[in-house]
Amino acid sequence: QALLVESGGGLVQAGGSLRLSCAASGLSFSNYAMGWFRQAPGKEREFVSHISSNGGNLDYADSVKGRFTVSRDNAKNMVYLQMNVLKPEDTAVYYCAVRRWPYGTRRSSEFHSWGQGTQVTVSS
Repeated sequence: QALLVESGGGLVQAGGSLRLSCAASGLSFSNYAMGWFRQAPGKEREFVSHISSNGGNLDYADSVKGRFTVSRDNAKNMVYLQMNVLKPEDTAVYYCAVRRWPYGTRRSSEFHSWGQGTQVTVSS
């Protein structure tokens, strides 16, 4: 059974940076796409980024493009989200998820397992 554990969240001032990590176990990590989603209070979960199994195909939400960078290390079963120039509207719980397919999607319903989330709070 897949287990995903996010870390790296915290409180940061606007304009600052954070790096989220997601450790995966119990799955053939290098075969599957990974995604990052977020959910702010009172809002629906939304797509942030996804990365293909070999890291060659990336996608970002327009709201984070140019500020966030997704990457993965298949040797360590890790996926990362580098977040720069953070804005108060980036405040949310961030989740990583695995899609049992080599390529990602923006649709959260097509991801099969989820982490517990990590809180990111950006103060103005």
